[in-house]
Amino acid sequence: MFDLRTPSIALVTAFLMLPSSGLGAQGKQAVVPREDPRLARLKAEVSSEIDGMATQTQQMVDMIYSFGELGFQEVETSKYLTGILEQNGFSVERGVAGIPTAWVARWGSGSPVIALGSDIDGIPQSSQKPGVAYRDPIVVGAPGHGEGHNTGQPVNVTAALALKKIMERERLSGTIMLWPGVAEEQLGSKAYLVREGIFKDVDLAMFTHVGSNLQTQWGLQGYYNAILSAVFEFRGTAAHGAGAPWRGRSALDAVELMDIGWNFRREHLRPQQRSHYVIRDGGDQPNVVPATASVWYYLRETDYEKVMEMFAAAKDIAEGAARMTGTTLDRVRIMGSAWVPHLNKPVAEAMDANIRRVKLPVWDEKDHQLARAIQKMLGRPETGLDTALQAMQEPMPEELRQGGGSDDIGDVSWSVPTTQLYYPSNVPDTPGHHWSDAIAEATPIAHKGATAGAKVQAMTMLDVFLRPELVRSARAYFDTVQTKVTKYKPFMGPADQPAVELNAQIMERYRPEMRKHYFDPTRYRTYMEQLGISYPTVRP
Repeated sequence: MFDLRTPSIALVTAFLMLPSSGLGAQGKQAVVPREDPRLARLKAEVSSEIDGMATQTQQMVDMIYSFGELGFQEVETSKYLTGILEQNGFSVERGVAGIPTAWVARWGSGSPVIALGSDIDGIPQSSQKPGVAYRDPIVVGAPGHGEGHNTGQPVNVTAALALKKIMERERLSGTIMLWPGVAEEQLGSKAYLVREGIFKDVDLAMFTHVGSNLQTQWGLQGYYNAILSAVFEFRGTAAHGAGAPWRGRSALDAVELMDIGWNFRREHLRPQQRSHYVIRDGGDQPNVVPATASVWYYLRETDYEKVMEMFAAAKDIAEGAARMTGTTLDRVRIMGSAWVPHLNKPVAEAMDANIRRVKLPVWDEKDHQLARAIQKMLGRPETGLDTALQAMQEPMPEELRQGGGSDDIGDVSWSVPTTQLYYPSNVPDTPGHHWSDAIAEATPIAHKGATAGAKVQAMTMLDVFLRPELVRSARAYFDTVQTKVTKYKPFMGPADQPAVELNAQIMERYRPEMRKHYFDPTRYRTYMEQLGISYPTVRP
């Protein structure tokens, strides 16, 4: 039986034998059919056009890096990107799905409709001077792009603008749509975009994410977990912490007992699970018994059903903690969620062929020197940057899946055929969600990687626009393999709404100082030049 965990052998084998598939029944790379001369010519042209846009791409990468905004507060980033798109003839709808920093930009007409997406939010406390291979924040304590989300939209915007010129000249039918992944670090927006119907008329979603190689994948992604993010809010009774503590009922006690209970329960959960929490509200001051307290949990497992089992257990433990402390579990609020991505095989094959055409950027010794210095600082092997392309990733067998991170592109992938491109704008073997991941993200490494990614993205879009059979194959895979039995159902209910207030106070605290350091491309060629940084800056 086909389920979320693994497709049935019969269904997969049947699809792999379709003439439209680029892989044989054993999953090995087959001979790619001879490319249409017109398509090959247009790919060469769009690649040359993107090379000519390298400065514009670099400026976008650097500008978004300098904004460093957290999830749901990507105000400057969204204003900047939508401004560029409107100046280039795209129509823009803002504030979609009730999210102020979410938007959809469209150009063109007719089918196929391609939706280009990438995340735009940063990481707390990861402000860092680019090109400096040791801790050196731009603004101490401020957020920054310690994930590299500043590079993904430049990949898409560059590809879209370059392809738009060719489509206008060649009179190609089709629609280009761009959209941002808002608050991806909170898994906070994409399920709401799906619920709003943003992708209902889309033929293919093409997502980009920063990496250290140029790579794509297909099938159910075994290194991801599904996730439900929820805040458990407790209510007690305030009292004088010394004068009459017996008259109080501490909501913080309930939070702490819930955490203790969950940590004991964790011993008896599957090793594939990941669960972690932070106490958001622990009271006001020690001499007042906390009347309110809350704890925020991320609950991850390999599929929807297992996550919901964890969620049920967490609610039981929370109720028990409330009973033990004489408090009440006031509310359980869903903050975000994500399914495990399932990525489209036929389009991934086309994208992989374009990756082989584009190849990795040519790194110079300064690029490798920065990479090795970062790796040395982190105590990792000093291998420098990748110089060989990696193979396209295939689905991981269920018995080998060990869980891991999450990405709400999964919800999109279960709603429309979806691909994901990793492009090489960071250094191999960094920890993720860390200030060290920001070091390379406004340097020539990021600039070259974004240009390479834009080429692959644009070439694959040309495949979609000029090869109708590819669109049909993508839909056939989606209908007959991916969703024949497993149907998408969101984690959140119809009454749940995006947590758009998240991170507002942090940005209000740091934005005034961060604003002083926004990139000014009218005065400086690069952000490193504006900050007075010599590339690379490493310790002797």
